[in-house]
Order: sequence, then C-alpha cells, then structure tokens
Amino acid sequence: MAADQVQLMRHLGFSSFHFVGHDRGARTGHRAALDHPDALRSLAVLDIVPTHTLIDSIDRHTAAGYWHWFFLSLPSPTPESLIGHDPDLFFRNSVATWGAGSVEMFDPALLAEYRRCWNDPEM
Repeated sequence: MAADQVQLMRHLGFSSFHFVGHDRGARTGHRAALDHPDALRSLAVLDIVPTHTLIDSIDRHTAAGYWHWFFLSLPSPTPESLIGHDPDLFFRNSVATWGAGSVEMFDPALLAEYRRCWNDPEM
C-alpha cells in the first residue's frame, strides 16, 4: 500500500509530499517513510498503537488478535498471493477477528459488489 501511495503521488506529479495517516493509514505512512524516505516531506501518524509497545508485550492472546500485523508484514508477494488465493476467506476471517462481527452484518448487495471487485478487480 505504501508503494501504491508513492506511485500514485508520482503519477499525479508529486515527487515528494506530506503524508497524514490514521490507524492503518498511519502504518502505511510509516512503511512509506521506511521504504521511500525521499518521497515524504513529513509524516503524521494518528490513532495508532505504537508497534514497539505491542511487540514488547506480546503474548499468545494478543498475537491471535493481531495476527494480521505479522501476516501483512511478510515480504511481498506472500500476503498478496495468499489473500488472492481466497479473498472471501480472508475477508470473512478479517471481519470476524478485527471487527468481532460477521459478513452477515453487510448489506447483501454491497457484499456482492465487494466480492465482484476482489474476484475480478479489472472490471
């Protein structure tokens, strides 16, 4: 996602830019700062648990709740390939663990559109 943001900004004519991210967007900004320091003029991260705080106090219960941190931090293309293999399974699992909900909470028509997009993103 960080590489996508940098590429998009370059496509729009910005070789460097200010990055403000909230929650997962803050993590994307942090990754952009690490991987593309020349592209970021400044970085503001909002509403985020500092990674070192969580990692320093990790136990099996926290690890189970934050499994996606470890999974999504694997080198590309591992997460992308595994998610792309069964995006519906990844979505259902994410909703159940991150949001403590289920896909049944979504409007069926909207959920069908999400599924269409992740199964054929070029359409």
